[in-house]
Amino acid sequence: MIRDTSAQDRPLSAPRHGKRRLLLACGGALLIGFAAWSLLPRMGSAAGSVSLSRLSIATVELGPLVRDVAGEGRVVAAMSSTLFAPQAGALVLEARAGDAVRKGQLLARISSPELQARLAQEQSQLDALRTELMRAEVEARQQNASQRSSLENARLDLQTAQNNLERQTKAFEAGATAGIQVEQARDALAKAGITLRHAEGNEHLRKDSLMFEVQARRQALQRQHLLVQDLQRQLAELTLRAPADGQVGQLFVAERAQVARDAKLLTVIDLSALEVQMQVAESFARELALGMPGEVSGNGQRWRGRISSVSPEVVNGEVAARLRFEDADKPEQLRQNQRLSVRVLLDRRENVLSVARGRFADEGGHHVYVLRDGVAQRSPVRLGVRSLDKVEILSGLKAGDQIVINGADAFQGAERVTIAQ
Repeated sequence: MIRDTSAQDRPLSAPRHGKRRLLLACGGALLIGFAAWSLLPRMGSAAGSVSLSRLSIATVELGPLVRDVAGEGRVVAAMSSTLFAPQAGALVLEARAGDAVRKGQLLARISSPELQARLAQEQSQLDALRTELMRAEVEARQQNASQRSSLENARLDLQTAQNNLERQTKAFEAGATAGIQVEQARDALAKAGITLRHAEGNEHLRKDSLMFEVQARRQALQRQHLLVQDLQRQLAELTLRAPADGQVGQLFVAERAQVARDAKLLTVIDLSALEVQMQVAESFARELALGMPGEVSGNGQRWRGRISSVSPEVVNGEVAARLRFEDADKPEQLRQNQRLSVRVLLDRRENVLSVARGRFADEGGHHVYVLRDGVAQRSPVRLGVRSLDKVEILSGLKAGDQIVINGADAFQGAERVTIAQ
């Protein structure tokens, strides 16, 4: 019979810490299970998880919504006169760019020998026509005197013939002369009458002829006088003067340069009427209107203004608009082309539901992700007007809601996404 080893076995006592470890393991498993059970409602239908650090969150608020256009503008003159060369010639500048000038001050001269020579020729022709007019007037007076003398002689001949007829008639009645003498006296009287009538008619014709001749010479003189006046005006225009108080702006030609007719010479800027010109995007330009209030700032100061003009032309997707400073708020010591900040108020509304503007508004704006209990839920939304930093909420959200305004592209269109802290 083979003996077993029971006689050699020795019972061992259980370690003291075994129960404690078992209890700790069971408790940990229960905690993990409870945590997983609490997350099941959130992760039941969530399509993945995105870190909060990758997102931009904004809160929907109820308050004022200000729509404006902001940008950089440059100072321009509302009234800027450009002087052109009235005639070709050599230019002599009497002012330099940046010089302050007064109205009527000499700015430049243009030397035109051709115009001066033509004026001298036409002036000489004017003097000649004036002399011819005086000669024509003298000749007219002489011819009028000669015509009056002929008329007076014809009248005297008529009176003599009439007296001779009376004498011959009395002598014939007294028998002292023959009847033929009476007939001859009567014929002489008739002839003298015809001569007188012709002399009177010739006098009227001669007067009219002399009057027309003198009038033609006078009209020629007047025409030449107007020509000389026009040349004198052209010569006077060669002396260029400032059209208004202001400052000499840009010079387009150099000193002593030969300029062509109608060439641009220089500009004179009226510094008392400055405006600020800004470029506005075409989308905002449709809402700009004359008289809209604006604000101009620079050098630590602010000035009020209003839109004075909006260009009808679109250049590179932008429209030029000008703001005129208000009379009570005109700045001082501004310079042409100086850069300033400009802000134009388009609209202001009170008690508007709005949220900070982000990429969600530029990517359609029909859905947003609302953040609730660590989960971003995709919800429909309807947006309204937009400003530079806010967008109006018409429906789909309420005040206090938190939405994802940037970074929602990481959700890849999922309906629910868990947001990891």
